[in-house]
Amino acid sequence: MPRESRKAKTNRAAEIVRRLQQEYPEAKTSLDYDNVHQLLVATILSAQCTDERVNMTTPALFEKYQSVDDFANADIEELEKMVQSCGFFRSKAKSIKTSAQALVERYGGEMPQTLDELVKLPGVGRKTASVVLGAGFGIAEGVVVDTHVARISGLLKLTDKKEPAKIEQDLMKVIDPADWIRFSHLLIYHGRAVCIARRPKCAECVLSDLCPSSRV
Repeated sequence: MPRESRKAKTNRAAEIVRRLQQEYPEAKTSLDYDNVHQLLVATILSAQCTDERVNMTTPALFEKYQSVDDFANADIEELEKMVQSCGFFRSKAKSIKTSAQALVERYGGEMPQTLDELVKLPGVGRKTASVVLGAGFGIAEGVVVDTHVARISGLLKLTDKKEPAKIEQDLMKVIDPADWIRFSHLLIYHGRAVCIARRPKCAECVLSDLCPSSRV
């Protein structure tokens, strides 16, 4: 198979986004939140945990801790207990508390709106920061690469990398910046509904003719 040119891959990526947008017009983050700090907390909890489990955990959490200050002053053992069902609860509770303390100390409890500032918060990596910027502020500074995005981007041959940071760089080269935020949501929806890891429904896939890995 001849190597695909950058232009051809960019055009194919644009068509992938267009078709998925038609298929999943409602695509957005499935985490429940009422403000950007709650989004940050939920995103921290979602690492190696399903959004469904996070959404079962956060109502009681947000009822008890209603502000950034509340999280900053939280008793760490109580916080750990409340997020235990999300896994890795000690590190997640620590990240939630220390990031809240940093927000209070550095920004008066307000959420910064740049990637550079967000990734300097304790426990906040590039993926979490990109989710907060994209879903919370509509700011696209990158592409969120979760397991669905990494897997399906590889199947679509939009990248041949395995590390999230390198996958993101490849995607940013071929996807229109205006689509960076929605692209991740679209692939997540598609991964849950059709391009399922163990049993992909290639015959039902709107991308089958665009996908080099299609079994159709």
